[in-house]
Amino acid sequence: MSAILNVAIAVLYIASLWVIFTKAGKPGWACLIPFYNIIVLLEIVGKPWWWLFLVIILPFIFGIWMLNLLSIRFGKGVGFTLGLIFLGFIFFPILAFSDAKYTAPVAQ
Repeated sequence: MSAILNVAIAVLYIASLWVIFTKAGKPGWACLIPFYNIIVLLEIVGKPWWWLFLVIILPFIFGIWMLNLLSIRFGKGVGFTLGLIFLGFIFFPILAFSDAKYTAPVAQ
């Protein structure tokens, strides 16, 4: 029973990320490729590709920062970021399947 629940949650995360990537104008399949999915997510939130190394070295800090920027890109606030961190299985589908619109970052 636990394995079925784990698979269901994994499928929900994949489907949610696929839709989030698509809303941001990126290929949905990119969420399936390890490390490349982080690079695409960094593009979505407006950070350079080399942030991948920061996310790998200090995932707690830069992962949370990346989720906060993702919330901002979809017009959400800090409370939604906390939801993504602590209740991701609820908040990622909300972000994906709601009417939240993606706003591209301003070029720096």
